Amino acid sequence: MTSPDALPTQYTPADVEGRLYQRWTDGGLFTPAVVPGAPAFSIVIPPPNVTGSLHVGHALDHSIQDALVRRQRMRGLQTLWLPGMDHAGIATQNVVERELAKEGLSRHDLGRDAFVKKVWEWKAESGGKILGQMRRLGDSVDWTRERFTMDAGLSSAVLTIFKRLYDDGLIYQAERIINWCPRCLTALSDIEVEHSDDDGELVSIRYGEGDDAIVVATTRAETMLGDTAVAVHPDDERYAHLVGREIELPLTGRHIPIVADPHVDPEFGTGAVKVTPAHDPNDFEIGQRHGLPMLTIMDERGTITAHGPFQGLDRLEARPAVVDALRQDGRIVAETRPYVHAVGHCSRCKTVVEPRVSLQWFVRVEPLARAAGDAVRDGRVKIVPAEMAPRYFEWVDNMHDWCISRQLWWGHRIPVWYGPDGSAVCVGPGEQPPEGWTQDTDVLDTWFSSALWPFSTLGWPEDTPELRAFYPTSVLVTGYDILFFWVARMMMFGLYAMDGVEPFKVIALHGMVRDQFGKKMSKSFGNVVDPLEWIDRYGADATRFTLLRGANPGGDVAVSEEWAQGSRNFCNKLWNATRFALINGAAIRELPADLTVADRWILSRLSSVVTEVDAHFENFEFAKACETLYHFAWDEFCDWYVELSKVPGMSADAPAVLGRVLDVLLRLLHPLTPFVTEELWTALTGGESIVTTTWPSADGFSDASAEAEIAGLMRLVTEVRRFRADQGLKPGQKVAATIEGLDPAYEDAVRTLLRLTPAEEGFTPTASLPVEGVTVRLDTAGAIDVAAERARLEKDLAAARKEIAQAEGKLGNEQFMAKAPEPVVTKTRARLEQARTDVQSLESRLAALPAG
Repeated sequence: MTSPDALPTQYTPADVEGRLYQRWTDGGLFTPAVVPGAPAFSIVIPPPNVTGSLHVGHALDHSIQDALVRRQRMRGLQTLWLPGMDHAGIATQNVVERELAKEGLSRHDLGRDAFVKKVWEWKAESGGKILGQMRRLGDSVDWTRERFTMDAGLSSAVLTIFKRLYDDGLIYQAERIINWCPRCLTALSDIEVEHSDDDGELVSIRYGEGDDAIVVATTRAETMLGDTAVAVHPDDERYAHLVGREIELPLTGRHIPIVADPHVDPEFGTGAVKVTPAHDPNDFEIGQRHGLPMLTIMDERGTITAHGPFQGLDRLEARPAVVDALRQDGRIVAETRPYVHAVGHCSRCKTVVEPRVSLQWFVRVEPLARAAGDAVRDGRVKIVPAEMAPRYFEWVDNMHDWCISRQLWWGHRIPVWYGPDGSAVCVGPGEQPPEGWTQDTDVLDTWFSSALWPFSTLGWPEDTPELRAFYPTSVLVTGYDILFFWVARMMMFGLYAMDGVEPFKVIALHGMVRDQFGKKMSKSFGNVVDPLEWIDRYGADATRFTLLRGANPGGDVAVSEEWAQGSRNFCNKLWNATRFALINGAAIRELPADLTVADRWILSRLSSVVTEVDAHFENFEFAKACETLYHFAWDEFCDWYVELSKVPGMSADAPAVLGRVLDVLLRLLHPLTPFVTEELWTALTGGESIVTTTWPSADGFSDASAEAEIAGLMRLVTEVRRFRADQGLKPGQKVAATIEGLDPAYEDAVRTLLRLTPAEEGFTPTASLPVEGVTVRLDTAGAIDVAAERARLEKDLAAARKEIAQAEGKLGNEQFMAKAPEPVVTKTRARLEQARTDVQSLESRLAALPAG
């Protein structure tokens, strides 16, 4: 036991958190000793971007992972939580290019090698700020094993798997349609495209003349310059006579065929669609099926290259110009503006993305995706919650080949070299290209290297002790929004590289963080939470507990500053309870054999809480774990047992019981609120650190009779407190009372908790409360303003009776019952029942008032 003076009177997180985290890391408490064959638990952190900072989504994700890791560490498993960062190709290149622009320079002024060197310099000086922010949150990661997707080991892993996939025919180069950013001048993955509902214009254009005319609609009129067909559904009788014929494409003089394709929806619009294979992914597929030519009518910057009056215009300038020319030619049948439709934007620079045919490198995903689906279907990998599994299958079962090349300078350069005669060779790690050959200028998609993360970070392709001890990893914690992108890619590459062994046993998915009204957080809404500001204001523990208290598997998490304040108050409650226990001699020692009912009750409840919390952790139900611990700590332990322990005779050895309960409670809370529990536990027990102590196990102690007895006592006290409050009595105001039918062992406790003094001569009860077989008679005369209280109650009673009359009138009205929606009827019935209950309560309280 430590002296109570070791704890200040108030808890100030800023005085504790930095000091404790430094002590933990200096002591190597987060670094596991690799013991061959020993039970292990491992998580590799979803690597944040090197350009990133800790946002509320990170804070939730990391809080969940840290809770899992800290618990398993306390359970005695060799536990690894491996940190690291992603090089974030486009984002990082954009940051450095913006810095160069301030000096009036571009990357081309420096050249490739000098620019890449500049990026490395930026990374060393300014990148990775999020790592320090992770420390502030309390992440118990093993910093000695920190990795970066561009470090030497991971670069070797990238070359190794690229070479293996290439040699197996699973990587190929081809012209395909991809997402293209005209500003960043690179291909984009699907996850790098953000869709928003934008105002545009839908124009209907007549192709052809007379009976051969056909009308198509588009929001991108400029792409008609690259049309090579019009498509209709094979079963659409309206156009059956036109299939196989050609019509003239307006403004161009070219003639294009009308083809029948099942992709066309005959119910949408006119049932006919323009086909621009080089500038639309669906049109590209139609073009492939019908052997249509692909006409590229704009360059990589989105400038029109098609010969004619629009050549040289930006695509967005060309759009109204083309519409105007069609209007003058009498080809516009209809115009709808504004027309709201989904538009893809580059996630980094917000430029409108352009679908574009381009020569790129691809992964042939079919066999890899099939294996990724099978691993979940046969139970080797479990998705939590299970309802998310169909979404995973929908993705992996219908995955298109993955475009892995990016037209950037920052990233893993594609290891393919070209000879003067056009031949190519893939060069693996440790190999040298033929002299005089040139390397492909593209780099790999950032997701390519991060797909290797679960095993490359552990030393693959080398056979390392870490790889043998910690692969497959135990669980992947991530948001459901990237299930399709990152998770599926890790599954494919892990199974492929590790001879069919899955990269993780469990995929635990959580939702997005929203405000208290369930609204998505947005700067434009003004409801974005900065977790670092909350940490400054309320502490890391309160921030974590607020997020975890809403974290159910797969569900979105609602938070508010008010709830963060409540979590801070919870930490303060723990602090004050521990100080009280220390002041009263709390100690970790053997409990006496003659425990009282109150002692047995709190210990029985504690044993149940251990079992419940264990189950919640195993099911990834962090919200339930938080609620269980919150209510036990605040309601049962602090509000009841601590108060009961102050009453002589209510505990056989209050210091020992207080010490036992706090010891277990603080250990249960540690994974959720690591800092305050460390400070309190070490003060209470004198132990070195709660981080490496043992996780509590249910001791099987159960006393149903004690729980029932104290529950009855709690109901009695609660009911009398409610009556006192209803009568307007202040909590500390003493009232004379008699108590009949109560076990004498509890009378002192009840009187102390309820501020009831013994009845003296001349005692005249003004109220009688029968509760739990006990009758409490109180003399409230002189304690309240009877006239004012009677007036208030009569006013409330009149309002409740009016509510009854209105509700009964509605429910007795046939027209109302016939026309009102069922939820309205149900709500009216509920209001009636509540009003009737209120009337009974108010009448009882009026009757209890003294006459006069």
